[in-house]
Amino acid sequence: MIDLKKGNWKDTLVSILIAEAAGGLSALLTRRGMELYRDSVLKPPLSPPAVVFPIVWTVLYALMGVSAARIWRQPPSEARSSALWLYGAQLLVNVLWSVLFFNLETYGFAFVWLVLLWALIVAMTLRFRELDRTAANLQIPYLIWVLFAGYLNYGVWMLNK
Repeated sequence: MIDLKKGNWKDTLVSILIAEAAGGLSALLTRRGMELYRDSVLKPPLSPPAVVFPIVWTVLYALMGVSAARIWRQPPSEARSSALWLYGAQLLVNVLWSVLFFNLETYGFAFVWLVLLWALIVAMTLRFRELDRTAANLQIPYLIWVLFAGYLNYGVWMLNK
């Protein structure tokens, strides 16, 4: 997955740190909203305990970082530029979803925003696949988790109207 012989570990580490920083920013911006969510919002069946979310997101951001580093190392091209643009766009949309959901409690709009996020992840994954199959495959857990997050978001919306 990471070719240490070529000295690629540095750009991979930087890429992971960038992705984790996006996750850290999201957590920092929404800390109070997450506490309110944990304590007072009705949740749908299959909602995991609160401790699961930071663990899963830390792993997902690390996978995103490794994946993006693999794309970064591809020869410059329109496809690479497009893939990295989609990567950045989905990171931004991801952070903003947390604010919409946890802080603003706009559950319906957050659900629509999450559909946008999922579409960006799909587009990014397909573009990554054109350049590096492993980079694309590293996005699959993220796609699945955001699909599950969609179920949770929709359930919270319906239960807390």
